[in-house]
Amino acid sequence: MARAVHLLISGRVHGVGYRAWLEDEATEHGLSGWVRNRRDGTVEAVIAGQAEAVEAMIALCRKGPRSAIVASVEVSDFTGPEPIGFAVLRTE
Repeated sequence: MARAVHLLISGRVHGVGYRAWLEDEATEHGLSGWVRNRRDGTVEAVIAGQAEAVEAMIALCRKGPRSAIVASVEVSDFTGPEPIGFAVLRTE
């Protein structure tokens, strides 16, 4: 069963390699989507794929890369078009 989610990650998540880490982890888990920094200091992402892999990725995002300090991960269903591949987008 496929699932797509929108994530809003807060804490010390800029300047710690969070986007590159998330791209690597998502690709390793066979997920598609995108990730970007937001000007308010959060990281925003969409991840899509098999439900079990999406759940595993959400759990990983709550920890983040070694240098990150994740305060929260807000998860909501993503209803937009299904992403193809994985991309790091420009800050918005």
